[in-house]
Parts: sequence; C-alpha cells; structure tokens
Amino acid sequence: MELLAKTRWMPVPQRFGAVLWLSFLMATAATGVFFSILDPDDLRYCVPFPEVSRMAAYSIGFFLFWLLTAVSGVLAVTFTYPPPPNPDETPHSNG
Repeated sequence: MELLAKTRWMPVPQRFGAVLWLSFLMATAATGVFFSILDPDDLRYCVPFPEVSRMAAYSIGFFLFWLLTAVSGVLAVTFTYPPPPNPDETPHSNG
C-alpha cells in the first residue's frame, strides 16, 4: 500500500511516458515471438495486401503490437490511478 500511496499522484505525462516505453518493449517481444512462429510470406495469402514486402510486414506488425499494448496500458493506468484531487474540494480537519 505504501508504494501505491507514493505513486498515486504521478504526473500524467510521466504516466504516459512509462506506458509508451513499456508498451514499446512488449511490442518488440511480441513481434519477435509472432514472426518467429509465422513467416510474413505465409501471411500474404490471408491478407488483402499481397504486395507488402517482408520488412513492411514486420513494421506493420510491430506498430500494431505497439498500438495494442499502448492502448491496454493507458486504459490500465487510467483506471488504476484516479485523477489528483481538486484542492478546493479536499475536506478540512477541524482541529
């Protein structure tokens, strides 16, 4: 609980920076695993873009994985960390 209390009011740009960096790393790993199992040349029969080169398929796959992991990370951070309290609405102690 102490860690959550320390990081609860982390600035929003820092939150998004952390999410983008971690999602970049996860997209790198996901792309490596995905294209180790499937060859982009084998995928050309499944997608309507047969003229895409192998390098373009790797790039498209990486950016799609990055988008997927970034969106899930942003949603997780948004739901986990509520916005900071408004100073005008904080309850005052009597005494």
